[in-house]
Order: sequence, then C-alpha cells, then structure tokens
Amino acid sequence: MVPEFESLGVSSSIVKAMDAMGWTIPTPIQKISIPEGIRGTDMFAQAQTGTGKTGAFGSIILSRSESGKKIPSSIILAPTRELATQVADEMNKLSLYSNHKCVAIYGGASIEGQIAKLAKGADIIAGTPGRVKDMILRGNLNLSEISILVLDEADRMLDMGFIEDIEFILSATPRERQTLLFSATLSENVKRLATDYMNKPKEMTVSEDELVLDLTKQFYISVGRKNKVWALCRILDIDKPKALIFCQTIRMVDILDERLKGLGYKAEAIHGDMSQSRREKVIKDFRNDNIDILIATDVAARGLDIDDISYVINYDIPEDVDTYIHRIGRTGRAGKEGTAVSFVTSDEEYLIREIFAYTGMEILPRDVPETDGKDTVRKVIDYDQISDVFGMVKFEINLGKNDGLGKVSLADFVIREARIRDASIGKIELNADSSVLQIHKEFANRMMMDLPRCKFKGKKINVRLAQ
Repeated sequence: MVPEFESLGVSSSIVKAMDAMGWTIPTPIQKISIPEGIRGTDMFAQAQTGTGKTGAFGSIILSRSESGKKIPSSIILAPTRELATQVADEMNKLSLYSNHKCVAIYGGASIEGQIAKLAKGADIIAGTPGRVKDMILRGNLNLSEISILVLDEADRMLDMGFIEDIEFILSATPRERQTLLFSATLSENVKRLATDYMNKPKEMTVSEDELVLDLTKQFYISVGRKNKVWALCRILDIDKPKALIFCQTIRMVDILDERLKGLGYKAEAIHGDMSQSRREKVIKDFRNDNIDILIATDVAARGLDIDDISYVINYDIPEDVDTYIHRIGRTGRAGKEGTAVSFVTSDEEYLIREIFAYTGMEILPRDVPETDGKDTVRKVIDYDQISDVFGMVKFEINLGKNDGLGKVSLADFVIREARIRDASIGKIELNADSSVLQIHKEFANRMMMDLPRCKFKGKKINVRLAQ
C-alpha cells in the first residue's frame, strides 16, 4: 500500500490500485488538492500536464462517489480527444478495485459506439465539450445526477472557444455540485469562470518551480528560418533525443514531417486534419518507441502524457508565454531531466525576454552542436537573419580607390554586373584596396554568385560577407 496517499484521505481501494500502478508518493498538486477535494470543497488549481492532476481529481471523484451507476455521477471535460481518452484510461486503472466505470466521449469517432457504451451504464464521463453537448441534445446523456464536475485544462478549453459549450453543459448539471477546475495558467478568464460557476472556490497554487519544472533545462538557438532544418538535424544526429517538435501551423508540420522522413529519420506528425485513428496510432508508436520524433501542432499535442520525452523543440517559438509553458511541460517529467530548445530568428529574440519576465527562469543561449562528420543538411547563408532592420546586408569587395574607383563608379559597376537595382544599394565605404557596400537582401545572392564571375580591368572579383 501507499501510506502517503492514505494519509490524504484517499479510499483504500483506490490506494490499492495506485500501488499496483507503481505510484509511490503524491505530487505537490496532489498533496494540496486531494484533502480539500475529498472534503467537498470547490477549487481551481494550477497544474500542467505531467504534474499528477488526473491522479488528484481522480482520487477525489473515486473517493467521494459510488460505483455501479446507470446514470453518471461525475463528468470530466477536457479540450481534446487525446486528453479525454487518456483521462478515461487513467480513471479506469485507478478503479481496478473500486469497480467504477469511466466512458470517454469525443468527436472524430463513431457516436453510435459511444452511445452504446453509455447505455450499458457509466459512473464517470470523460469528454470533449462539443461531443458532450451533442450527446445531451440528442437525449443520450443525462447529467441530472452529476455531483462532481471537473474542468481539465480549463485555459486551453477557453482558448479553443469552448466557453458556450461549457456553459451549456454546466446548466445541464445540478446547482448543488462540486466543481474542480484545473489549469496550467490561472488567467483572468479562468478565474472569471471559477467565480461565475463555483461555490466559494479555494485557489490551489504550487511553487513557480512547478509551473516551469526545475528538471527542464531551457535553451534558445538564434537561427534563421532557412537554417532551422540544418540546426534541427544537428541536434537529432548528435544528441539523439526522443523529441517532440512543435510547429505553429498544420502546413509546417506536414512540410517538416516530409522533410525529416526523406532524410531517413523515424518521424511522424499529428495535427487536427488527421483522423482520430491515425492520431492514436502515431501517439502509440511514439509511446512505444517505434518512432523517435513526433511533430505536432499545439492543439494536437494537448494532453499528451508520455513521461520519457527527452527534448521539446520549438521549431516555431510561440508568441504567448502560456503556450510556451504548455509545450515545455511535455519534458522533464516523472523525475527525469528534460531539455527544451527554442529556435528564434533575429526578430523573435524579444519573445525570450518576455518568457523570462513572466516565469523568472532563465533561457540560456546555445550554439548549434558541432559535428566532426558530414552534415545531414547543409547550412546556407540566411540573409533574412543577418540583414539589419531595413533589410540591408554588408558585403566586402576587393575593389577600391587604388583601382581608380569612386563611390558612384563602384555602384555603377555592381549595378551593371550583378543586375542590382539602384535603389537596393545603400551606404558605401570606399577604402584603398577594398570597399564595403550595403545591398538589400533581395539581391544578396547575386552579389555572392554573379559578381565573382566578373572581372574589373582584368582583376578577378572577390566578394564576402562583411559581418
């Protein structure tokens, strides 16, 4: 048995199941929330995926409700299909000796099959707001006997626009119920939801170290868009991580997935345009180490509960801090160290400062790992990354005053031979044997590729970046 959980008030049958699952000691969020929850207190608690929140509200539900119900007495709302199924699986494992039955209902799967499961009876529902609302409207889901309602990852449900569905579901449950709200961030919208629909809720917060885990080392790499794949492949080749890679858009996920597979990496993608069965298979393959790299959008990876992810890589860094926190929470879990690496372009480095200001935890600069062998992907010159705010790039050319050139004649030579527009040449610094010219990045390739093919009065032209 697990005495630490017994001391929190968890019923013996649930503690016995925890012991069978290999649980040892409660997590911080479990320690502070379970006793209050078992007493029947409404609460909103700050907890991200991987901190044991399912064990927290699961212990409360299973310790406070009877099994063998025909009509459910508890319901857990989650933002995504993946999280709903994971919560249901965990609840059923915790119910090994109490015989509670949890049914998952979510969109993207056969509604008839889910209706059939409900008809056989369920003590607990774990579902997404849209499908739960649909089931209520169809008359297939009766929430009149709900005594405990859980809003899991409430901040993300609000971000995804589920507020109207949530309010509809809340109105279908009894007023005299216990409401538990779990959220990775306690934004004003989340607190407003708690104020409007909960009865004198207690706020449960853990230390800042729980918000961004101490076991996760955070880095950023300054790299232009054109060299992100090069930097990524260096990390994959040298560090050989089990990596979760985040991209901002479905299109970028598909592009990166195709590129990495083409290079021979064991990678797969998940996003909202894929079928539920396909997404479940990919996640299963990642969990079972059949693939090493999972590329995902934020929505698709929401609630992903895998403890041995060694790297989270922000291929595209998110623009808001909450999303960053949610992402890096996928590594550094279950007592294992993890690494979070964010790729940032020169005009995105301010986001690193914003994240530091919010979390108080430093994100260290890191170079792309060095390799002694041949690169999987060749590094290219990224003029977007090295240009100034006006898009100008400095080039040094081996022509100057000693070649009988002035600024105007040098500019004319470059315009003519490299086919560069007059307006795309900026400041010129004319020296004795060389000169530095500012050229707009749009014509940078012509400076590097076309001009060295030319000669000036029989002299071979050399061009290099001045930076």
